[in-house]
Amino acid sequence: MSLISQNIKFLRKKKGLTQQAFADAVNIKRSLVGAYEEDRADPKYDLLKKLAIFFDVTLDDFINETIDENWKPKPKGDPNNLRILSITVDKEDNENIEMVPVKASAGYLNGYADPQYVATLPKFYLPMFKQGTYRAFEINGDSMLPLQSGSIIIGEYLERWADIKAGDTYVVVSKSEGVVYKRIASRFKDNKSLKLVSDNPVYDPYEVAPEDIVEIWKAKGYFSTHLPEPTPEPTMESLTGMVAQMQRSISKLEKNSNN
Repeated sequence: MSLISQNIKFLRKKKGLTQQAFADAVNIKRSLVGAYEEDRADPKYDLLKKLAIFFDVTLDDFINETIDENWKPKPKGDPNNLRILSITVDKEDNENIEMVPVKASAGYLNGYADPQYVATLPKFYLPMFKQGTYRAFEINGDSMLPLQSGSIIIGEYLERWADIKAGDTYVVVSKSEGVVYKRIASRFKDNKSLKLVSDNPVYDPYEVAPEDIVEIWKAKGYFSTHLPEPTPEPTMESLTGMVAQMQRSISKLEKNSNN
């Protein structure tokens, strides 16, 4: 019997549910529950995530650990620990992109793992974001100029913090700083803090400890009501500067070719 089948059976019984009651709770057929528990079939990835949320365990533990009376979950501050989050789906079973407005940021810190709270957030679906789980966050302030305050960042949920890439931008949700959109200057090393940097140099970098972080979302796109300004027409002064720069470049190329 596989770990997944054992874990489903143990966790279902721990909740005091019959196979039928469990099937009704997660909206699947009872025959599938029997097939999963008897190791005659494997749940698909989307259903695995749904079951992990239902049982309040991480996806990593659900798939890779033997969950029994002696099982203990990994510490929440472990950067290598896979986390699981609440999601919503539309009528065609597509995962929604829930939006967290600035006014909802404080409440999100308390409700990010609560399916009922997440279900109250504004939501939409974009067909270009099919692979992965996404959430939208409204940013506030001028720390990430040229992105204007009020822009909406669409982030992909980062399950493994070890996959963070230094230099990329992320939405980091932490207990101390709330919801922030920053560039990550350095990855986790030896479970030490994460260094966050603003694109606006007026703001100083700062660090956030891993045990303080609850979610990380990798930025994948954004919406803004601030449309780009038209490029100003070139002046005689700017044209003269461009010509001079071109002449210097040509001279440098000729010199290199003669050497």
